Amino acid sequence: MARPRAATFDDQRTQILAAAARLFATRGYTATTMHAVAAACGVRKPTLYHYVRDKHDLLAQISADHVARLEALVAAVQAERLAPEARLRTLIRRFMLAYADAEHAHRVLTEDVKFLAPAEQQAVLDGQRRVVAAFAQSIVALRPELRAAQLATPLAMLLFGMINWTFTWLKAGGALTHETLAPVVEQLFFGGLSAVRGAAAQPAAAR
Repeated sequence: MARPRAATFDDQRTQILAAAARLFATRGYTATTMHAVAAACGVRKPTLYHYVRDKHDLLAQISADHVARLEALVAAVQAERLAPEARLRTLIRRFMLAYADAEHAHRVLTEDVKFLAPAEQQAVLDGQRRVVAAFAQSIVALRPELRAAQLATPLAMLLFGMINWTFTWLKAGGALTHETLAPVVEQLFFGGLSAVRGAAAQPAAAR
């Protein structure tokens, strides 16, 4: 019979994944050792192996957890049954705020997923696609004509281009924060969205 988990298991696991993500993001996945992760967590290596099998498992859990949090965020907004514009604005704001505490996990997701096994990579990719699809659906709910023009997903990807890469230049302790930038991203996207035409895209040779 399996031994029951301690009440603090999930909290300790979260701390371990956060510490490992920080090390992977700052030192690189290949350069980080399990000894360094254990030291960063303030635990002994045997304790670390109580939560993860090895460094590969750490990477897999960090990636899967990050995508799962984003999917849960989408589900929570969808459950509120907001009007189309309010839903899209809320998604933008909440994703920006969520990324404030996910810089390291997001860097791992963008740079280290290549070290996962193919099936694990595919699972992460599938989760990311579901998140993008949810944004695309919210855009279509606001501008239905963009579905026929096949512009909803590209617009969602352009929006994520603003959200995803803030970790490369927005530094903690600066004058700007994810919270203050959230309405800026929202305004930029909605200002641009109103200018997008719904005409179907044509091959370059046909224009």
